[in-house]
Amino acid sequence: MADVDDVIRRVSAKALSVEGQLPPTAEAEELVQAEKQLGFPLPPVLARLYREVANGGFGPDYQFFPLLGEGRTAVSVYLEERSMSLSCAAAFWPAGVLPILDWGCGMYAAVDCQSSEGAVLLFDPNPIDNDDWHLAWFADSKSLINWLETWLSGRGWYEEDTDGGGDMQPWEMARARLSESS
Repeated sequence: MADVDDVIRRVSAKALSVEGQLPPTAEAEELVQAEKQLGFPLPPVLARLYREVANGGFGPDYQFFPLLGEGRTAVSVYLEERSMSLSCAAAFWPAGVLPILDWGCGMYAAVDCQSSEGAVLLFDPNPIDNDDWHLAWFADSKSLINWLETWLSGRGWYEEDTDGGGDMQPWEMARARLSESS
């Protein structure tokens, strides 16, 4: 397993080299407030990214949402998606899955905050034309650390010179987690 401290240092260095300047880090009280609003704790690695790298504004392509603050944040998008999901005939957003990045076209990178390693999921609603929302969820990475390592090495499915994620597997827990969320 990758050394978490080393990965966080490398994420910070890459973010600074790409962006030049980052937003301030999240304060400890902001993490407490976010977890209270969400109703679940953040995985330790995700909390460290917000506390030690920046409160959003770094990461692949469209970058991490800020945790809290003005505009779209991880917390506000989660609460909005959950609210809309619960008002639909079939839930499409499971409890405990925090969107961290908007890929555009309705797609999100999200962290399963109920998984021990903070699995990273891809939500892609575009091919769904009925209520089979479990088909919109894919397992991007078994852990946030591995997902970050992929980004740091330039091997993510979203990189121009990769195959576009054609081998991404469905999230096997999607159906069960969505049925819990209804």
